[in-house]
Amino acid sequence: MSVDEKQLVAVLTSFKEDMIEAFDRRIGIVEENFQHKLDLVVEGQQMLAERMDRMEGKLDQVEKRLDRVEVKVDAVAADLTAHRADTEAHHGV
Repeated sequence: MSVDEKQLVAVLTSFKEDMIEAFDRRIGIVEENFQHKLDLVVEGQQMLAERMDRMEGKLDQVEKRLDRVEVKVDAVAADLTAHRADTEAHHGV
């Protein structure tokens, strides 16, 4: 190999190493960016899960209240039925 060929090989080898290094840096940046976005998605999902848990608790409270209202309405309906029966029984008096 001549001196010019050796210099050309050295320049090309250096260029190749620089390109590999630049590519590795760019891949690292893309990887960090992707990881950051993935972390944001995970954080958002955790927040949604927590909100859903809180809403589930509130819905349980609403369900308990509705059950109590249902019991009261049933009691009022029973009283009304009894009152109606009593009124109809004494209608002729």
